[in-house]
Amino acid sequence: MQVRTDDEVYRVDAVWLGPPKATFPWRARYVAWGVGIPVFLVVLTIERQFGLGFGFFTTAWAFVATIAITRLATSKISHERPLSAVLTMWGRELLTPRERTKPTGGAVSTARVSVRTHRPLPKSRRRAEHTTPTHRRGAAAHPGR
Repeated sequence: MQVRTDDEVYRVDAVWLGPPKATFPWRARYVAWGVGIPVFLVVLTIERQFGLGFGFFTTAWAFVATIAITRLATSKISHERPLSAVLTMWGRELLTPRERTKPTGGAVSTARVSVRTHRPLPKSRRRAEHTTPTHRRGAAAHPGR
């Protein structure tokens, strides 16, 4: 017994061939049109920001760049990985925290080290000093030293 899957249904691309009786000479998926039109507007905006005028050749190069960018973007899009998933993945990849390569510390300096004239006592002796007020520091308090 052979079980047929529904993979053939998903392999068919939703393609717009153009207006009736005047079809385009190329095949473009709906998602390519949806990606390509905003990309074209962004490329034209970038050209204007660089100071390039609006002319035949600048628009033609914008169209060529749009086709290249759209083909690159839509090569990652399929029925198993829709445009929304690709955009989400792209956004998370850009905004994820990165490992810091620059060290956060600096050179070691003694400028912030506090220096005392007397050596501090251990905790056990400090407690004993606070409990017995007659205890004095110095050689008389520690006869064995």
